[in-house]
Amino acid sequence: MTDLAVYGGLFLSAFVAASLLPAQSELVLAGLLASQEWSAFWLLFVVSFGNILGALFNYALGRGANALQHKRWFPFSGDTLARAEGWYRRYGRYSLLLSWAPLVGDPLTLAAGVLRENIWIFLALVTLAKTGRYLVVAGLVWGWL
Repeated sequence: MTDLAVYGGLFLSAFVAASLLPAQSELVLAGLLASQEWSAFWLLFVVSFGNILGALFNYALGRGANALQHKRWFPFSGDTLARAEGWYRRYGRYSLLLSWAPLVGDPLTLAAGVLRENIWIFLALVTLAKTGRYLVVAGLVWGWL
């Protein structure tokens, strides 16, 4: 398999995993790390970058949520959006540290866009959370944890 296919596939799985579509970029990363055929640094960089860009896409959807909410293809129901906004209002911007978590992470990144969180704060917190998750995955694969 070519490097472009490996890194491109990893990027795509991470980007999709940041959406509401079912995808497990952690499993893809773990398999690639375990194979020891590719640079661990670049695997971690690519998977983190893809997942952060996916979260940024959710943020952008949130910025346009009022206009998009009634579109048939819009991935979040009104109830899901309201719950995410409530969570975000209650716990604030630091709830973005849970952006890595299944079920709540993706709606939180959308809520940050709806509530017009500062983009630089958003990127800093999401980068910390999502990169941290992948470092934990790497630690588990390598037996550090």
